[in-house]
Amino acid sequence: VQLQASGGGLVLAGGSLRLSCASSGRTFSSYVVGWFRQAPGKEREVVASIGRSAGSTYHSDSVKGRFTISRDKTKNTVYLKMNSLKPEDTAVYYCAGKSPGSLDYNYWGQGTLVTVFS
Repeated sequence: VQLQASGGGLVLAGGSLRLSCASSGRTFSSYVVGWFRQAPGKEREVVASIGRSAGSTYHSDSVKGRFTISRDKTKNTVYLKMNSLKPEDTAVYYCAGKSPGSLDYNYWGQGTLVTVFS
């Protein structure tokens, strides 16, 4: 399974971006998918995750109310819509998949850089 993250860029504080995580794997719809980020000098942190059921989502406190994770199974893609972006959201964002039965995320995409300036 390969994951392809895209959608990062340079945005003014208060603006929006939508990240996409696309997969070529036919079983991707059965994966738990998470979005993580790593800012310079900081540890990687989970931002949001979504279960096989699109109704099962998690958003970290730092992004709750501003970011929304969703998935389109017809397109084999998971999205992270980011609104009201802040400079502290600047980081490399990664998507990752956890296959059924796996305890950890076992598939990772390459990062996409989000830079928020004020």
